[in-house]
Amino acid sequence: MALRGCLRAGRGLLLLRAAGPRGPPARGGCAGGRPPAFGFLFDVDGVLVRGSQAVPAARQAFRRLADGSGRLRVPVVFLTNAGNCLRAAKARELSQALGLQVSPEQVILSHSPLRLFSQFHQKCMLVAGQGPVEENAQNLGFKHVVTIEALRKAYPLLDMVDQSRRPKELPPPTTGFPTIEGVILFGEPVRWETSLQLIIDVLLSNGNPGAELQDIPYPHLPVLACNMDLLWMAEAQMPSRFGHGTFLLCLENIYKKVTGQELKYEALIGKPSTVTYRYAEYLIKQQAEKQGWKSPIRRLYAVGDNPMSDIYGANLYNNYLKSAHQNQVRAGVKRSPQASSRQTEDHLELKEDCNNSVESCESILVCTGVYRHSADVPSKTEECTTETVFHGHRDFCFDPSLVEASYIVQDVNDAVQLAFKKENWS
Repeated sequence: MALRGCLRAGRGLLLLRAAGPRGPPARGGCAGGRPPAFGFLFDVDGVLVRGSQAVPAARQAFRRLADGSGRLRVPVVFLTNAGNCLRAAKARELSQALGLQVSPEQVILSHSPLRLFSQFHQKCMLVAGQGPVEENAQNLGFKHVVTIEALRKAYPLLDMVDQSRRPKELPPPTTGFPTIEGVILFGEPVRWETSLQLIIDVLLSNGNPGAELQDIPYPHLPVLACNMDLLWMAEAQMPSRFGHGTFLLCLENIYKKVTGQELKYEALIGKPSTVTYRYAEYLIKQQAEKQGWKSPIRRLYAVGDNPMSDIYGANLYNNYLKSAHQNQVRAGVKRSPQASSRQTEDHLELKEDCNNSVESCESILVCTGVYRHSADVPSKTEECTTETVFHGHRDFCFDPSLVEASYIVQDVNDAVQLAFKKENWS
């Protein structure tokens, strides 16, 4: 875990614990006839589910959020770094887990913002990960994709770690295979050694891994990576499992060891990237408009269990919003801790579609997933320390204030209650 002990809340430490029976879920339409001026961004794993099992508090929370007919009274986006499934499939899983209808338009997977990167949609892209990577890429707008498996079959001599898959005879030369023009890393693959080898081959050969290697090209082909989570929470008793961030760490270090150069990303998306939260805000506003709620959405509440992705991302976006409202240069992007400025609004389609009505994005940390607070509030000598080990991605500067949640609560139901109280919402 990136943190131990506790995190300071924005205005002092706030730990909400159940203190007896909770009141009945709220019913009816808008509170006092008012349309909502706020929305929720919910992480999924560790907040609403753990593996395939729903967190008990999740259904309680959504009974509060829905009216008597099961329609949400507040705009909600499910913001997950998962990416090994289709958006519609994740919506069906959530519908079953939460006991209400979730539409694909409410779900943001780690790769969903790639639909905005239209300058790559016509290029031949190598896609890596697991699940329906080819279908995901096509749904996002990419017209020409090559999978790791297709590349391996075209060039069987490249994948040499697993001796059982080595060709018994020398295969004929491959002809007609397209030149690869970029790489999309959707998520951690099943066969890490194969993916690491072939991705490096593509980068070193400028997209022609069948050719004899001459000079190593640098800068290399564009690389777009989704989901930087080093660890994630599943059903295992051990606290966390390797995520795609671990795979990226391997890839970056192998590339640097081989070439002496840094692997650079055209974009890093998924939490905690500002691009992902910008896209979430856009979908929240779309929901509000679809429901006919005239009041502008002013505040977002981001609920998560991972300080390094959920909390860092929400706080980073909150800083972005503050900077935008102060009319600073480039909407504050140059002042954010992200190292790469290329993954900003320059080439995205949200600039005109998403006005600046949202003023804040408050982070709420729950204790049902990666993060666990100690049973008692720590003493002054132990107060709110962070470990020196930084679990975030290499290209995101470590700023201790960004992993300090605005609020810490026990579970997602408490998070909803907290937001309702702050909004004077019943």
